[in-house]
Amino acid sequence: MFVARLNGMSVFDPLGDEVGRVRDVVVTLTGRAASLGPRAIGLVVEVPGRRRVFVPITRVTSIDAGQVITTGLVNMRRFQQRPGETLVVGELFDRQVSVEEDGRQVPAVIEDIAMDRDRVGDWRLTKIFVRKGASDSSPRGLRLRRRRGETVLVDAGAVHGLRESGPAQAATALLEAYEDLKPQDLADAMHDLTPKRRAEVADALDDETLADVLEELPDDDRLEILTHLPTDRAADILEVMQPDDATDLLADLPAATQEELLQLMEPEEAADIRRLLTYDENTAGGLMTTEPVILGPEATIAEALALVRREELHPATASLVYVTRPPHETPTGRLLGSVHIQRLLREPPHQPVGSILDADIDPVLPEASLGEVTRALAMYNLVALPVTDQEGRLLGAVTVDDVLDHILPEDWREDDDDSLEEVPDV
Repeated sequence: MFVARLNGMSVFDPLGDEVGRVRDVVVTLTGRAASLGPRAIGLVVEVPGRRRVFVPITRVTSIDAGQVITTGLVNMRRFQQRPGETLVVGELFDRQVSVEEDGRQVPAVIEDIAMDRDRVGDWRLTKIFVRKGASDSSPRGLRLRRRRGETVLVDAGAVHGLRESGPAQAATALLEAYEDLKPQDLADAMHDLTPKRRAEVADALDDETLADVLEELPDDDRLEILTHLPTDRAADILEVMQPDDATDLLADLPAATQEELLQLMEPEEAADIRRLLTYDENTAGGLMTTEPVILGPEATIAEALALVRREELHPATASLVYVTRPPHETPTGRLLGSVHIQRLLREPPHQPVGSILDADIDPVLPEASLGEVTRALAMYNLVALPVTDQEGRLLGAVTVDDVLDHILPEDWREDDDDSLEEVPDV
């Protein structure tokens, strides 16, 4: 069974109910029986709720016909890699090794690994699919490496360097295995990797995807990745990120590093972040994005719908259109009112948005506390809320996802459900 084929396969319990999908195979490369080949000890399975759990290989009764059948109960505690354990997709794919050929060692890169069940019932890595030829280990090579060289399937025993991480790896095969994942799921997968491998995967991602992933990672992980990147690329990534997320990330860096990155950014993008950095992180100003959907009152409903259906917009940001006097970039002219996307869908496309304003949604000031923002969102049953200055000019909008990020425990992304019992009182 090749691991690349196993990845993404549905996992079922004995009653036929789907438990989740395979995302990786956990192996041990050392031990008393290592001479028989690396041994698979379990599967990393993604269950509903985007949680990754460990299923011991002893619970697997069958791998066949595009499905994995397990027995017994599945421990729903989040998977945490232990010392001595290695992830096949996450760490072995793209590893630079050497293979024996005519008495000499030929450089190669691992593209897939096959495992078989031995006579005593253990699953062992028996065959390795490699591409012969040297690989560029520079950061640019990690991102742009093209597949060249002869491919060959060899016995695991003929591969040298499997147990050593060695030089920097590319991430071509790994990302192909994860190509069906959304940024949130890719962030979960990267969180489970070692810091070295996480940095290599970050090098291989394009700027837009990496920006999306950073917005979903825990603070420690994304700070680690950003500081690993070359300074000019780090500035490019910050430009692509949502301004509020980029500000949160920059706020954790020393002042000198902040200024260096801001100087490398486009002036307009940097200006938004500089403004957000002046607010306390637990206020409306510190929570808001400076790029909500803004139109003038004469704009048509058709124009508004065209803006909110843009794929790059977060659903919460797209839920409200803010109507202001010119200029229509924050800080804008006076805020006239807001229009919810549901109202836009109910009215004729040619009608101006200024004729259907909801003026009952009171904006909050940038100094408003987290508690005030939370209560306002609950009061109006909204997922976004306008933020204005004393003169009524729109400065930005606070969305419910940013509020949740601040009221949930810092480790909510990685802990069990029990960690959500203690939510700060707002």
